Amino acid sequence: MNRRPHQITLSAVFLALALILPFFTGQIPQFGQMLLPMHLPVLICGFVCGWREGLLVGFLAPLLRSAAFGMPPLYPTAVAMAFELATYGTVTGLLQARLPRSTASLLASLVAAMLAGRIAWAAATFALTGALTLELFLAAAFLNAWPGIVLQLLLVPPVVAGIARLVQEEPAMRGSPRR
Repeated sequence: MNRRPHQITLSAVFLALALILPFFTGQIPQFGQMLLPMHLPVLICGFVCGWREGLLVGFLAPLLRSAAFGMPPLYPTAVAMAFELATYGTVTGLLQARLPRSTASLLASLVAAMLAGRIAWAAATFALTGALTLELFLAAAFLNAWPGIVLQLLLVPPVVAGIARLVQEEPAMRGSPRR
């Protein structure tokens, strides 16, 4: 089975979700900063579609959302987020391809991607503004974001596992014989 059409289709779905999910928290910006709704589809995209698609969806999502809806503000927020989310998608995709398929590997990949993405965000924010202290980094990346971190740890593994099961069962759903 050629995976490319699946990857393109799923990547488009994940990009659309990254653009739409923030509307659920958009009325109260603090909820969006705490729940990190744009991060979820990007992390899942890297796991399901691969690092290239994860990188592309992650980089484009905040920039497109800023251009289309004015939120997040383009500079420096959306630009820094583009590097952060691109790192999430890249790291999850790379680690998923190299580690054995297990819940422990998925969680390890997720945590590694979350840490790498936050470091990428800090580096981009510092490069763009020159104003990021360790205290601001820790507050923005971890203390204020802990509900989103917990949400990611709880939602991403079962969603990735569910999508993997669907993709594996897909030929049988069409009535084609399994090989």
